[in-house]
Amino acid sequence: MSTASFLRLICLAAIWGGSFIFMRIAAHTFGPAYLIEFRVGFAAISLLLVSIYLKRRLPFFKHPRHFFTIGLFNTALPFLFFAYAAQTLNASTLAVLNSTAAIWGALIGFFWHKTPLTPKALFGMGLGVFGVAVLVGWDAVNIGEQAVWPIIAGISAACCYGIATNYAKTAPQVAAFDNAHGNMWAAVLIVMPLLPFIPMRAAPSGYEMGSVLALGVICTAAAYLLYFKLIEDISPASALSVTFLIPAFGILWGYLILDEPIGLNTVVGTTLVLSGTMLVTGFSIRNLLIKKPRTKVS
Repeated sequence: MSTASFLRLICLAAIWGGSFIFMRIAAHTFGPAYLIEFRVGFAAISLLLVSIYLKRRLPFFKHPRHFFTIGLFNTALPFLFFAYAAQTLNASTLAVLNSTAAIWGALIGFFWHKTPLTPKALFGMGLGVFGVAVLVGWDAVNIGEQAVWPIIAGISAACCYGIATNYAKTAPQVAAFDNAHGNMWAAVLIVMPLLPFIPMRAAPSGYEMGSVLALGVICTAAAYLLYFKLIEDISPASALSVTFLIPAFGILWGYLILDEPIGLNTVVGTTLVLSGTMLVTGFSIRNLLIKKPRTKVS
């Protein structure tokens, strides 16, 4: 991996780790529906401007079912679940729960595509589940019964990413940029009907509005573009290693910006979850450092 690609990888992890901070800041005022509608709306508009600059037309009506499927499971549902959970759970907890998506992807793939699970993968799943129990169990004790549904929501969000990953194996072949752009517009339409039923709680401050703008433009639109550049440079498998770096930044930003504590349960739970995820995915540092041949992504 080149120095430039490594720096992009770190930058992407820092941005996605920061998304949980912005959600924590804005979730209480906006509520889940308005927060995510603004997030995907800002992201969709940003990607539209990029597509206009690139003179690239979005084939939305050519693959409407595809875009609405990824818009639902890869964006709308997980974003809504995390926005709901962000009203209660720490950013660090949300970031670690997010990293279990690979475990869910392997488990769902076993039932959906009959993908075999090796003993190492099964052990990794058990390790990851135990790590989640260590992490969220402490939160449940500290927060009380009101933490139960937010924890379930965070786990459900990661499960949605697992569904999206398995769907992608049989999905129509659509360019990566078009997938990002199209699924954002689909998510805008999916979330919109929820707005009258989940109203905004109060008028947002400039600080909160800025957080949502950053969430949409930087943590969603710009992050997708950065991610696709990594896929082009170091291959999809190596680019996915960002999953293992996001919790570190989520914990760091939570500590520095929101003064969230880093307890022993956070360290132990995060270590167990990431170790389990590495076993499930077969990820290794050696594979990451070996330079992959360039793959052209349109």
